[in-house]
Amino acid sequence: MRKNIALAATVLSAAVLLSGTTAPAQALRPAQPNPWDYRVHCTSTDDDARKIVTRFGNSDFGWNHFTHRHNIKKCSILNAALKDKVDRNDGHGRLEYDGVAIRTGGRPVQVKFVVIVQYARKTKDGKYDAGRGQKIGVINAFCRNQPNNKCPTWMNQ
Repeated sequence: MRKNIALAATVLSAAVLLSGTTAPAQALRPAQPNPWDYRVHCTSTDDDARKIVTRFGNSDFGWNHFTHRHNIKKCSILNAALKDKVDRNDGHGRLEYDGVAIRTGGRPVQVKFVVIVQYARKTKDGKYDAGRGQKIGVINAFCRNQPNNKCPTWMNQ
């Protein structure tokens, strides 16, 4: 009886292995270490003739980061700040551009915003690489004098 059970278990194991129910080869590959979408969404040129791209990125940086987290949904907002000179430069590829959005009308409102650019091939922490001859581009944009650095909806109209 024990021999029959052992033989049945062996046959069943062999049948499972041969039937193709094992994990697919794709599942055995390691995941990409830091996936991000390097496609370009917007392009601008600053006052020093730097070509600055805004990549789709991911939830950590780029368009996919600040459109959801900071409510900036138009390239024209970024371009308004990027067309001028750099306001802050750390000397290691991080550039910051300041901008101001003004809503006119019955009750005028002024909102200051910042666009942060990584003008280097890799991010400062080295996790992301844009490739040979490429720059990471805009990594973040947000409003300074707003709750949670989230820009008001009227800026996107």
